[in-house]
Amino acid sequence: MGWMGQVAVGMMVAMPVQAQEADLALTDAAADRFAALALKCVRQEFPNKLDHVMNGAGEVQSPKALHPAFYGCFDWHSSVHGHWMLARLLRTRPGLTQAAAIRAALDENLAPERIAAEVAYLDQPNRRSFERTYGWAWLLKLSAELKAWDAPEARRWSAALEPLALRIAAAYRDFLPKQTYPIRTGVHPNSAFGLDLALDYARAAGDTKLEAAVLERAGAWFGRDRRGPLAWEPGGEDFLSPCLEEAALMARLLPGDRFHRWLDGFLPGLPGPLAPATVSDRTDPKIVHLDGLNLSRARALYALAGTFGAKDPRRGALIRAADRHARASLPHLASGSYEGEHWLATFAVRMLEARSGQ
Repeated sequence: MGWMGQVAVGMMVAMPVQAQEADLALTDAAADRFAALALKCVRQEFPNKLDHVMNGAGEVQSPKALHPAFYGCFDWHSSVHGHWMLARLLRTRPGLTQAAAIRAALDENLAPERIAAEVAYLDQPNRRSFERTYGWAWLLKLSAELKAWDAPEARRWSAALEPLALRIAAAYRDFLPKQTYPIRTGVHPNSAFGLDLALDYARAAGDTKLEAAVLERAGAWFGRDRRGPLAWEPGGEDFLSPCLEEAALMARLLPGDRFHRWLDGFLPGLPGPLAPATVSDRTDPKIVHLDGLNLSRARALYALAGTFGAKDPRRGALIRAADRHARASLPHLASGSYEGEHWLATFAVRMLEARSGQ
């Protein structure tokens, strides 16, 4: 039985990697299962990990009081990208079994008054670094998705979200010129990952100033990089590959021949012996990050493969490496542990969509 069938049986028991033959296509059945994971948590307030600087005793409040739109899914950024995934799946597969439930969740959480409360939160003192830049980038990605969707419901949700997207886009434009050095980490603040999603928004929204800032920072931070330390990866709680996220971003920004020269200098011999990360405990909230790493590595490797021609042997090598990473973690999305279930499906959707382009 493939991993999708295994998930359908119980949604609780993961299939051993050694025994599985993963289907690496984003089918409607898989999309419904991914949507079910997000729907399970976008209205689940607890457990919750707040990123909240309190300005006084009056700000000792519940997650839903502080963030009426994005209070679920354990933390703010996971709630945001859970909403992105729901919007993405509904837009691309309107006939999903979960379609009505998705619409109800988006109607409820993207209501104008709830988004207004999120904007008001950001306007309070000591909020400048709130969710910078991972949560910012996902909020902009959600906005970009809604802007690209020509449907009455999407226009309604987009209009409701617009004040928050504009607020965060302005914060991004203000911040980028001040960030002298990139953050090269495998967790949330990774600069390359944030720029990648912010670029999607800038182009969807016609925000030429943000786009220019993204292009300038990417060139200044990464344009001269050589010999990326891929052998040092992964760190024990990574869910992003610093080297591969940077390479995937630069693949979007540099023309083909120029990018390949840059890639040869930055990651010579890629993919080489790159192997999927081992996840020893999926109930541990940091160790399970490594499932996300396998999925995000796969997405980046598929993106890099797409820069090579069909007959180029590097393309096949990159796709095979990506497939190995995907198969290492796809069977474990519905592990029965909220530590991974509240966020991993988003990474799976992006990865499988990247693979479909190969």
